[in-house]
Amino acid sequence: MKNLFLILILLPLNVFAAPVNVNQADAETISESLNGIGPKKAQAIVQYRTEHGNFESLKDLENVSGIGEKTIKANEKDIVFTDTPAEKQKSEQVSNKAK
Repeated sequence: MKNLFLILILLPLNVFAAPVNVNQADAETISESLNGIGPKKAQAIVQYRTEHGNFESLKDLENVSGIGEKTIKANEKDIVFTDTPAEKQKSEQVSNKAK
């Protein structure tokens, strides 16, 4: 029982984090929700979004200084761009391609 408690304490908090909408979240939320994104990188995401508009894809995030393909791959399941649930986004993309 003590070992289980120790393991739970040592786990990073963001392992249990919910997906984050990078087009709406503040820097603190982004930093807490994504692996490899600290406060400075999270602030860079918010600043880039403010200056250039909303992100539309994971590739757009690579335009932010300090955010690379490796960071994006590590977090791709936890990054969303709208309030629409991920499964609905996927089905809408498939529907749009069929048209």
